[in-house]
Amino acid sequence: MSGLVLPPGGGRKLVGPAQHVTFKITGERSTVGSVFEVVVPVGFDVGAHRHTRSEEFFYVLEGEVDMFAFEPEVRTAGGWQHWRSAEGDTVRRGTPGSLIHIPPGVPHGFANAGDTPARMLFQAAPPPDHERYFEELLELLADGEPPAGAVDELRRRWDIEQLTPLRPGVPLPAE
Repeated sequence: MSGLVLPPGGGRKLVGPAQHVTFKITGERSTVGSVFEVVVPVGFDVGAHRHTRSEEFFYVLEGEVDMFAFEPEVRTAGGWQHWRSAEGDTVRRGTPGSLIHIPPGVPHGFANAGDTPARMLFQAAPPPDHERYFEELLELLADGEPPAGAVDELRRRWDIEQLTPLRPGVPLPAE
């Protein structure tokens, strides 16, 4: 058995207009988690959501993203950017070096409110749910706005309870 050393840019790439995802470690190599690098376009909002089984980490490498990981006092359907927890937690601007940890069951989200694409390292456990989800999501978003209800159906199948809408943002150039 051997470990793995990936050069910069290494890994399997999925390129779509809504996100560019590079799978660094997948369920084929690891039983404890998957690791991806994600390029997030300007205006992209993953939408507030939660998972019952998955634990996630996001680490901002470049750019800025608004992010949160808490149960809000009030869930507003239109957006999460002004949510506040009973303990006083609010949405924060994540800059390079910022980390967000999401235990199972915790509502969370991120959005690129800046004027340049952001880049994040993303770890999800257990694998491979997020790998398959990303593949299907990028397919759905390939032609722009997906059919009504398609993203919701996809997310339900992959243990994602969507709380506010996903917004694809400005398409990224092909790599």
